[in-house]
Amino acid sequence: MDSKEKALKTAEFLHDKKAQDIKILELKELTIITDYFVICSAESTTQVKALAEYLQETMQQEGYKLYGIEGFSHAHWVLMDYGDVIVHIFLEETRRYYDLERLWLDAPRIQIEKITSDKSRAVYR
Repeated sequence: MDSKEKALKTAEFLHDKKAQDIKILELKELTIITDYFVICSAESTTQVKALAEYLQETMQQEGYKLYGIEGFSHAHWVLMDYGDVIVHIFLEETRRYYDLERLWLDAPRIQIEKITSDKSRAVYR
């Protein structure tokens, strides 16, 4: 599976657990750090932790290695490093404060087109 497919799968897992405002930024041409950022929000620190735990479990089941995780104990901003995909799970107000989307304004976005009602899956282009 290539890095874009991994980013899309990650976003799908986050959507399944009710993450909000999921964005995927393509960073391949902008940095050597990673290929994609997947960014989402949660309404509470409890939800931030639940999203991180769920993502870690489901990604492990899919065979993806988690290289590192930061911020879990405080749960205002959890960063999960999957190598070519880095996931940022934010508490809503923390996300507004750091505004990664503005910092990476030049990064192309992979937009969510719609949520299908029959499967409750996000559809991306």
